[in-house]
Amino acid sequence: MAKAPVKTEEIILDMPLTEALSERYLSYALSTIMSRSLPDVRDGLKPVHRRVLYAMYQLKLHPNQSPKKCARVVGDVIGKFHPHGDQSVYDALVRLAQDFSVRYPLVDGQGNFGNIDGDNAAAMRYTESKMTETAIRLLEGIDQDAVDFRETYDGETKEPIVLPANFPNLLANGSTGIAVGMATNIPPHNVSELCDAMLMILEGDPSIKELMKVVKGPDFPTGGTLVESQETLLCAYETGRGSFRLRAKWEKEELGQGQYQIIVTEIPYQVQKSKLIERIADLILSKKIPILDDVVDESTEDIRVVLTPKSRNIEPEILMEALFRNCDLENRFAMNMNALDGGLVPKVMNLKEILQAFLKHRQKVLVRESHYRLEKVLHRLNVLEGYLVVYLNIDEVIRIIRYEDDPKASLMEIFSLNDEQAEAILNMRLRSLRKLEEMEIRTELEKLEKERDALQALIKSETKQWGVIKKQIIQMQKEYGLDTDLGARRTRIGSVPTPMVVDLDQIMIEKEAISVVISAKGWIKAMKGHGVKAKDIKYKDGDRHGHVLEAYTTDKILLLASNGRVYTLAGDKLPSGRGFGDPVRLVIDLPNDADIVDVILYKSVDKFLIASSDGRGFVVKAEDLLAQTKTGKQVLNVSGQVEAVLCVRLEEKADHVATIGKNRKLLAFPLTEVPEMGRGKGVILQKYKDGGISDLKTFTLEQGLSYKYGAGETTVDDLMPWLGKRAQAGRLPPNGFPRNNKF
Repeated sequence: MAKAPVKTEEIILDMPLTEALSERYLSYALSTIMSRSLPDVRDGLKPVHRRVLYAMYQLKLHPNQSPKKCARVVGDVIGKFHPHGDQSVYDALVRLAQDFSVRYPLVDGQGNFGNIDGDNAAAMRYTESKMTETAIRLLEGIDQDAVDFRETYDGETKEPIVLPANFPNLLANGSTGIAVGMATNIPPHNVSELCDAMLMILEGDPSIKELMKVVKGPDFPTGGTLVESQETLLCAYETGRGSFRLRAKWEKEELGQGQYQIIVTEIPYQVQKSKLIERIADLILSKKIPILDDVVDESTEDIRVVLTPKSRNIEPEILMEALFRNCDLENRFAMNMNALDGGLVPKVMNLKEILQAFLKHRQKVLVRESHYRLEKVLHRLNVLEGYLVVYLNIDEVIRIIRYEDDPKASLMEIFSLNDEQAEAILNMRLRSLRKLEEMEIRTELEKLEKERDALQALIKSETKQWGVIKKQIIQMQKEYGLDTDLGARRTRIGSVPTPMVVDLDQIMIEKEAISVVISAKGWIKAMKGHGVKAKDIKYKDGDRHGHVLEAYTTDKILLLASNGRVYTLAGDKLPSGRGFGDPVRLVIDLPNDADIVDVILYKSVDKFLIASSDGRGFVVKAEDLLAQTKTGKQVLNVSGQVEAVLCVRLEEKADHVATIGKNRKLLAFPLTEVPEMGRGKGVILQKYKDGGISDLKTFTLEQGLSYKYGAGETTVDDLMPWLGKRAQAGRLPPNGFPRNNKF
């Protein structure tokens, strides 16, 4: 006969929907924060990692034991402690074994545990694992009542709330997690440096700035170079939040005959090598980095990515700067040191607070372990004292055990023993009743009494507790020292890179010597090489020599026109020098009523004195002469019959200017009297009744004014007759000054 269905009473809550949703979402958020995503500041572990390690500990998967199938470990974890999917647990286990994900691996994996290319690990039925020595440090003392336990989800067994953690795991291995409304992202650090910092805290009250003298910065398992200023690092560690720039480590490999290639040996943390190479290949195919020819992955166990430049003339630093800007050879690690303080309250902590929380946890663990050991010692002392009674009264004890109906009660009454002692005597073996055993008991008794006194003194004295912790830290530093394979720093602390302007189009130009030739009628061409002789230059009929300038294909050429405009030409874009060249008016938008009056080689550090025919001028920076379009850039303002006629580079250390007019009057005056401008009409350099300026020159007064004299050159040391103020008329030049009024 079928049973009638049990009627359940419906419960309808009369409450606003927003309140009901808020209450339930808050429960979910707290659960995510405390039981899934954020690590505990004491042992640096999330619940899933803690449960994996504890399950492995129960399976006795110690470093000196044989490993077991990962499926066995995962089965125990989800069956006993972690009621979640097996894949998520296995993924957590795999990450603890990856030496490119974790700075100090907690699991020793055998089999395919994935790689830095992003390939997944083999299925758990194919892989085996056991704990590392570092994991044993985290579990050290777990059987000695060092931490509290709680019931598992089904109430059948117990699990540790936190591990004893004789290892600063939170900072050593870092942590990443996204909870509800908050996240954590803690980079790994070097344990030896952390030990130095903890010793500093134990010996005094250092500031975070002082701690940063030993904790240089993050130490990522994949190495790389940290390129961040000390001020940025200090600010991040003081607040618990900040970001660091991390760059790949590379070196130049010479191939002979000037050829080279770049070898990348370390890549930034959490960057998948395969995706990085795909990105670089895309940059080559899309020609976003035209100076890079090829990328080849020659990695085995060590990373070796080969980058081939397009040309040997390309500087490796410029190529790498372009790659740093366009792919993950440089990335940022956003630090957010958010952890559960005491396992309960999420808090963003600074470097000192995390280290202090760890030390405080170690003190509590030490006291609890000492209490546990003291109880064991007191119990053993109690038993040993009972054993001594046996040896002093051996015959009577034997008689009582053989003939008394209740030997335990009789022993307790006759020899004033307690229940524990009497039980221990009754459980003794006959072989223990030899004389030698009595001597051993007395020796053990003395040893345990000393240990009891030491433990009692340790529990009472906080100073002694910190002394023991200090010895533990010193021992840890020896095991994870900078001179060991595991402890050696991997991430290099580099300097902040200087800002670099990377013009990829300019870099691609092959640097070749050229001679820029502009004829009198305005035909322009670039002949190969320097030192071109006048007889080797061909002109059209009726044309003649105008300007010749030696430059390189990588240079910019500035043309000053009579209308006061300056035009910019690229050295590699000039017409070939085989024929007569091209009309300059086809290359630039030069008006028909204007002519080229000067040709200048652009150098960013140069300054020029530009002047018009009526003797006005000013000093201008070379960068202010650069034009971006074919129409040029108006620099010197001229009008009417006035034209731009001169643009002279300032001599190094020049402090005076000499001008000479068509009226053959020479004037010298201080350069400081000429203003520096970007554009304008300028100031009067020399005054003329008729005619205009013929030439000018800058010089150093101490060295004198030099000019052409016959086939050579001469210098006037005494310039007192011609020295004056700007805008004066000047005097006739010295005897022998060129008749063309040119310096």
